[in-house]
Amino acid sequence: MYGKGRKKGTIRFAIRLPEGARKASLAGDFTGWQLMPLRVRKGTASTAVDLPPGRYQYKLVIDGAWVTDPDNDHWAISPIGTVNSVAVIG
Repeated sequence: MYGKGRKKGTIRFAIRLPEGARKASLAGDFTGWQLMPLRVRKGTASTAVDLPPGRYQYKLVIDGAWVTDPDNDHWAISPIGTVNSVAVIG
């Protein structure tokens, strides 16, 4: 789901939504686990986020369901025992 953006420190999150999905958000340690709405267009949800180099845990929220990133095989166990996807910048 994630990949390098056009400028240094920008990471682009994008996911193909399941059929019928209407709403998608991103939440992670870089948002204080607050939901950041993703732009939904033609079955794809995306956003670009500027972050300094580091390791970040995140999850997707699709129609209210918290899920790991299906396109990212990097993950970590959170302090509360859930599995989160991990993005590494730099």
